[in-house]
Amino acid sequence: MKKTVFSLICLLLLSIFTVFNAVAEEKRYKRTEEVYVVPDVVLTNQDRQSVHLVELLASDKPVLVDFIYGTCTTICPILSAGYSNLQRKLGEDSDQIQLVSISIDPEYDTPEVMTEYLSRYQAKPGWDYLTGSRVDIEKVMHAFDAYVQDKMSHYPLTLIRSPEGSTWIRIYGLVGTKELKQEVDALYKN
Repeated sequence: MKKTVFSLICLLLLSIFTVFNAVAEEKRYKRTEEVYVVPDVVLTNQDRQSVHLVELLASDKPVLVDFIYGTCTTICPILSAGYSNLQRKLGEDSDQIQLVSISIDPEYDTPEVMTEYLSRYQAKPGWDYLTGSRVDIEKVMHAFDAYVQDKMSHYPLTLIRSPEGSTWIRIYGLVGTKELKQEVDALYKN
């Protein structure tokens, strides 16, 4: 009897451990591959420079894109901390990727606001924060299937494109620096 109870307890503990381990390893995000047509719009970066979005995103480096706004206190700080940590983790190689944050609040996100925002996250060169007219921003959001009518309804989204590909990796959800770096590193293995 004692042997049977002990076996049942061991089996129960093993089952709990297996379930716990599976839940712990479950990704907190959904990853898909998509094809997008980047709209031919001219946006403005934090340095007041005009940026042709098509040219910027056609970089010979991996490109990461997210949609944020400067006064956000929920999702945007987490996405931006991810970019900041990725740059820090890459160290001297941080210039080997192009990070792009596109404002979903262009009426408020002026170059001054964007500069202060990037400073807060200790952004290094290679991270551009873009704004533009409401019409152009909406074109970009629609093109990347990221449109939200109200900035308060936005969601965590990161898009990644390899230097030689036309396919984008769409990451819906919050992704850690480790996973983000793994996604970028995987671009070079394919």
